[in-house]
Amino acid sequence: MNRKEAKSIKKQHKYRKIAEGGKFKQWRNRRPFWGATLMVLAGMLILYIPIQLFAIAFVPGSFVFIGFLFGGLMIIMGILDYIYPQFSTVFGIVAIFLSVLSVMGALGGFIIGTILGIIGGSLSIAWQKQEITLSKEPADNRNREKQHAKVARI
Repeated sequence: MNRKEAKSIKKQHKYRKIAEGGKFKQWRNRRPFWGATLMVLAGMLILYIPIQLFAIAFVPGSFVFIGFLFGGLMIIMGILDYIYPQFSTVFGIVAIFLSVLSVMGALGGFIIGTILGIIGGSLSIAWQKQEITLSKEPADNRNREKQHAKVARI
């Protein structure tokens, strides 16, 4: 068995495990789950500082209001990424843009929110939907047949 066949068998096993998994596992694998989750978490961290400074949020010349705007938009981008996975590239780009700009109005959620937003946006951009066809017979049976075939050749 060469490397290509071994990789193929390993992928088939992984895809079969997902296909036979629960409903949440199947739902999670049809969308950029981790990217959207990190974007929502980053949005919450970015909102933390403006919520603590709510008393001065509407004072003229205060940038705290921008923190509310960017944090809220980050959470919305994450939720929309769950609902509309086909637009994950757009949501990822907007999330990276918002998380970098959030440093101005909310200190980027102590910079941790900015880092999580950039990682979540990158994961959403990199996510691709793939159609997978599984072979009819399980991988274990194919391995046994190949082993018997090798024995017969020797």
